[in-house]
Amino acid sequence: MTLTPFPWLTAIILFPIVAALFIPLIPDKDGKTVRWYSLVVGLIDFALLVWAFYGQYDLANPGLQLAESYTWLPQIDLKWSVGADGLAMPLILLTGFITTLAIMAAWPVTLKPKLFYFLMLAMYGGQIAVFAVQDMLLFFLVWELELVPVYLILSIWGGKRRLYAATKFILYTAGGSLFILLGGLTLAFYGDNVTFDMSAIAAKDIPLNLQLLLYAGFLIAYGVKLPIFPLHTWLPDAHGEATAPAHMLLAGILLKMGGYALLRMNVEMLPAAHAVFAPVLVILGVVNIIYAALTSFAQRNLKRKIAYSSISHMGFVLIGISSFTELGMSGAMLQMISHGLIGASLFFMVGATYDRTHTLMLDEMGGVGQRMKKVFAMWTACALASLALPGMSGFVAELMVFVGFATSDAYNVVFRTIIVVLMGVGVILTPIYLLSMLREMLYGPENEELVSHTALVDAEPREVFIIGCLLVPIIGIGFYPKLATQIYDATFNQITQIARQGAPSLKTQALAPEPYRAPSLPQG
Repeated sequence: MTLTPFPWLTAIILFPIVAALFIPLIPDKDGKTVRWYSLVVGLIDFALLVWAFYGQYDLANPGLQLAESYTWLPQIDLKWSVGADGLAMPLILLTGFITTLAIMAAWPVTLKPKLFYFLMLAMYGGQIAVFAVQDMLLFFLVWELELVPVYLILSIWGGKRRLYAATKFILYTAGGSLFILLGGLTLAFYGDNVTFDMSAIAAKDIPLNLQLLLYAGFLIAYGVKLPIFPLHTWLPDAHGEATAPAHMLLAGILLKMGGYALLRMNVEMLPAAHAVFAPVLVILGVVNIIYAALTSFAQRNLKRKIAYSSISHMGFVLIGISSFTELGMSGAMLQMISHGLIGASLFFMVGATYDRTHTLMLDEMGGVGQRMKKVFAMWTACALASLALPGMSGFVAELMVFVGFATSDAYNVVFRTIIVVLMGVGVILTPIYLLSMLREMLYGPENEELVSHTALVDAEPREVFIIGCLLVPIIGIGFYPKLATQIYDATFNQITQIARQGAPSLKTQALAPEPYRAPSLPQG
């Protein structure tokens, strides 16, 4: 790890937070000035991020780059240590992109706009910090602090049951965070040297029994955020009450923190335990895919239907992480990127539809596509992306997970066949409930009561621009996956080898003792 001469990541993290502190000083009565101020701050920070990536980041280097380390509290060995590798950089870029669009999506917010945009900018820096920090104690702190803006946005700008949803969110996530603190302290104090540095912790020789205990604790903490069944119940409630910008941040970024942390800590720091837990993660992934898809069928509320769809898609991340192949693990990362883009687009469309129809119940819609042709086209494109249509990023990501797991020699043929068949069932279910949703909402006869009481105006240029910005990378990655995979190929080759280190200690019947032969990634 070499230190960067200019503190790029520190500047990118702190700039939106510091800029947010000036919002109370802006003279603004109707919120128009503060929203433009916030958008400019978001664009500047994203421009800094893109500049740092193209000017300073080396795609061939698997290690930490843009690294910085400053002593903060020497009494407890707390350091401001940040850096980015192929695991963090794609998600940092995704965070800047989605959050900037979420600020633009917040245009209709009129209740306490200064507080709202203050929280949005604070989240901007906090979310990037979660992916960038390389100190275990600092990771816990930014993980916790990032929860506060989400809680406030849900509890102030949410729906009728916003307090219930916000409280459930904070209880689930804060309760899971306790395992992060306990596990992090155990890792830091284990052995001869006390250190919170993640690289130094990963180099420690930790016995299998302790690894298993720590892995279980981390799995609960990150399983809440991913989310993994049965720790998922907060997500439909949170999405059911959130506003469109909060939806975009929840689906586009917050869920990815769970997948990132599983790779960073459970796989890289506890490889022997990961080999033991891998079959469990595969089974949980299949449960996520099928259970959430079936549950989505029964939802009549549009937000909750899309929320369960998100849970289903994140099951592929679990299976990819547990595939022990470079292709499968790369597919898990691509699925996180893809779902971040697709999930944000779907929930933005939910918000745009609610602004026009003032209802979320599919039974009260019908035929609205006849009056809103742009909305109709955007809904169709986003739904097709979510059901993994070829030419979209979701198709490539799920295909990589499928092939990566199916060709993994870490599992025997029977286990692989069963899992692949069940994954296929989930893939078949997805277009059924998404296309039926489109049919109920956009096609068929109009609801006369809805049409007579609402102004079904078509999409405005701002909304078309936001969806267009999201569809460009979705389609671009779908046709040329290397746009995304080249960012993390070198790092994931290294992570795959680390994951394989624990395979010989695996004692379950699901794994076979065949030598590892990782399939190569497709160049397209």
